[in-house]
Amino acid sequence: MALTVSSPDATTTRSVTAPGALHMTSPRGRTMRWVANVVLLVIAICFAVPLLWLVLASVDPDASLSVKIPSHLTLDNFTKVLTPELSFIPLANSLLISGGCALVTVVVAILAAYPLSRYKMRVNKPFLYGILFGTGLPITAMMVPVYSLFVSLNLIDNVWGCIFFLAATSLPMAIWMAKNFMDSVPISLEEAAWTDGASMLTTLMRIVVPLMRPGIAVVFIFVFIQAWGNFFVPFVLLLSPEKVPAAVSIFNFFGQYGAVAYGQLAAFSIIYSVPVIALYVLVSRGLGGGNALAGGIKG
Repeated sequence: MALTVSSPDATTTRSVTAPGALHMTSPRGRTMRWVANVVLLVIAICFAVPLLWLVLASVDPDASLSVKIPSHLTLDNFTKVLTPELSFIPLANSLLISGGCALVTVVVAILAAYPLSRYKMRVNKPFLYGILFGTGLPITAMMVPVYSLFVSLNLIDNVWGCIFFLAATSLPMAIWMAKNFMDSVPISLEEAAWTDGASMLTTLMRIVVPLMRPGIAVVFIFVFIQAWGNFFVPFVLLLSPEKVPAAVSIFNFFGQYGAVAYGQLAAFSIIYSVPVIALYVLVSRGLGGGNALAGGIKG
């Protein structure tokens, strides 16, 4: 750490470097920089190799677990995968389940986060810690009583029952995120609307929600991706092959005695990731960034 020392007459100033300070230009600093770069490179390779395998195996007629350049390129894996039974129906089910779960979760999370953000009550902190505790409960531990409850309510193999249960499991984190985004919206804007006679629900829908659209987009994408990749819950609650999402139908590429259609599995994985990427690009471009409050208040 560098310290600036001035003489009493304020005519001379010199910089003193504290003992033990580490500069990136020093030999020790250069060593640490090289170590950090090597670690980052190793992490990047760990992420890049599986993605490289997906791309190469999807166009390889003789794909295996090894990463190799195909002897000749082919689109037969995509042709075999792009059928109603293997891709279109499971992907449509995934869109319905994930989209319905995200929509229900966002609406309920906003309604729950509003009083937690705007009213200072003694139960706020215990309630928030209570719902935070709900995020730590393993889903596998809850599935036995949940399955028994669904059987008694005759909701087994019901898509909407699966949607509402996924929404319930996503609510704790969604409420926390929605409250944090709602806290950034100045309450003075609502007070001005209240003065003009607007109700609390009106200010929530016409002032708070439009100003926290980027936050809503974040919550929506977060919940959507969680539901999109959820395998265990639909696998337990949905029994009919025509109702299962793509996360469950991926079992179709695993044959008996350990046989796996690696090329078709890679092609299906690429197709499976396209809707999530498209949703992220669409929402990020449509809702913009952090300029929602521009011009909202006068400094």
